Amino acid sequence: MTGLSTGLRTAATRWIADDPCQADRDELQHVLVAAIAGDAEAAADLAERMGTPLTFGTAGLRGALRAGPAGMNLAVVRRAAAGIASYLAAHGGTGRTVVVGHDARHRSAEFAADAAKVLAAAGFTALLAPGPLPTPITAFAVQQLNAAAALQVTASHNPPNDNGLKVYLAGGAQIVAPVDADIEAAIAAVPAAVSIDASGTPEPWPADLVQQYLDRVASLPRGSARALRIAATPMHGVGGETLVKALAQAGFSDVHVVPEQAVPDPDFSTVAFPNPEEPGATDLLLALAASIGADIAIANDPDADRCAIGVPLDPADKGGAWRMLRGDETGALLGEHVLATLDRAAHPDPLVATTIVSSELLRHIASAHGARYDETLTGFKWIVRAGDGAGTGLVYGYEEALGHCVDPDAVRDKDGISAAMLMCDLAAGLKAAGRTLQGALDDLARAHGLHVTDQLSVRVEDLSLIRDAMARLRSAPPSALAGEDVTEVADILPRTDAVVLRSGHRRVVVRPSGTEPKLKCYLEVVAAVDPGAADLTAARVQAAADLAQLRSDIAAALGL
Repeated sequence: MTGLSTGLRTAATRWIADDPCQADRDELQHVLVAAIAGDAEAAADLAERMGTPLTFGTAGLRGALRAGPAGMNLAVVRRAAAGIASYLAAHGGTGRTVVVGHDARHRSAEFAADAAKVLAAAGFTALLAPGPLPTPITAFAVQQLNAAAALQVTASHNPPNDNGLKVYLAGGAQIVAPVDADIEAAIAAVPAAVSIDASGTPEPWPADLVQQYLDRVASLPRGSARALRIAATPMHGVGGETLVKALAQAGFSDVHVVPEQAVPDPDFSTVAFPNPEEPGATDLLLALAASIGADIAIANDPDADRCAIGVPLDPADKGGAWRMLRGDETGALLGEHVLATLDRAAHPDPLVATTIVSSELLRHIASAHGARYDETLTGFKWIVRAGDGAGTGLVYGYEEALGHCVDPDAVRDKDGISAAMLMCDLAAGLKAAGRTLQGALDDLARAHGLHVTDQLSVRVEDLSLIRDAMARLRSAPPSALAGEDVTEVADILPRTDAVVLRSGHRRVVVRPSGTEPKLKCYLEVVAAVDPGAADLTAARVQAAADLAQLRSDIAAALGL
């Protein structure tokens, strides 16, 4: 007895027969044979591969490159493309344009080409990217070309063995419920991948589409200052060339790219995890920034939809130590910059938005500028729909995980290239006035209080521990947070599984991760600052102490 059920063996055999890719068939066949022979690891692997199919999560389909319905492979991509084609056809999209792009990850070009062929065979004008390009350009193309949809093959900042498929519909925003469920139903209804027609002939993107994107990004700076030394990295991804071209076109010519990370590399050979948020991921960038005496350091993630900013710890010593700004700090700087320079004739009732897990500093910045403010669920598919559900009047949105949408009229998603452009615009203007990005953050603290954020993330092996912790928090929330009485406990159900705790100067948002076996706690403390204070050191020390106590209090309350 091998312990391999007849149903699992039959399902795997059927999937192998229906898979159009010989390499994927061979891979799954190898696992199946080992499982039949009694290999317990192979049997567990097979059960996982043949388990729950990939579903549309926060940013589309995403998973490990492996054969079977629970992995990213040609059969899964082909069936997804056919299901999307069926959904679009049922909603009057037949014959319209669908844009297909991809990054430089393993198999991305293969998956994109196959999806485009399926769409073309189904009667759509499928436009296939000329090569690996940033995700924001695909999002830009949807609006620019009045397309019915766009597909981007990417796994963003995931590990090297992952890939994914992001879907945009007309208007350029990512899909949300109930469309995601409708598309999943359409995918489930399509025939086996080997039976799907993938004989269509895609057309190329318009020859000037990338240049149109560059023109738009280069037009974003509000000021005229351009004297700025920039260190940058595309983190082994596809954004390097686009970022340098956009900056040069706008007049920022003193740009230095980390040489070890300048060329796309699907193995991300110099970083353990290709995410600018991860410890160590920006070490090469900050070393370069210090060595050249840069004014600003910029890190895009591999598909260039995120943007992280580095600044010198001592603005007078750019050759010294540097630090990366938190996403909330960059979000506050960009929010202030956008609103302070906004053409109110063109945007008479502007809206800015962030998520429930981001800092609330943007709320105060919006109030000071007479702008509307909204908090959404996590994910840019919600941010770009802030306010009235359609994002009417949105001029800026961000999430603390380094995503920024600074030009919603052109790209209704996070865009690390355009965010970098506006940060350089801000930094150059400050430099010309004898000021710095850190000084601008200090000014925001003087005006609205020093907002300091952090995360407490608890990984578990048993998911029931997360359910139990959330239940304890709901039934017996803490009465105090870092020395202040809790004044509000808000349960976000049924919108999302999250609880918000507030006191006078503290806030905690607790939610299970949507992608990992983690319980995440987003912490914020606000320290009062004398508007006339020249030195904020005392306030920062106090805020750090309060934050440490807040971490301890919420960990105790969760019992993890």
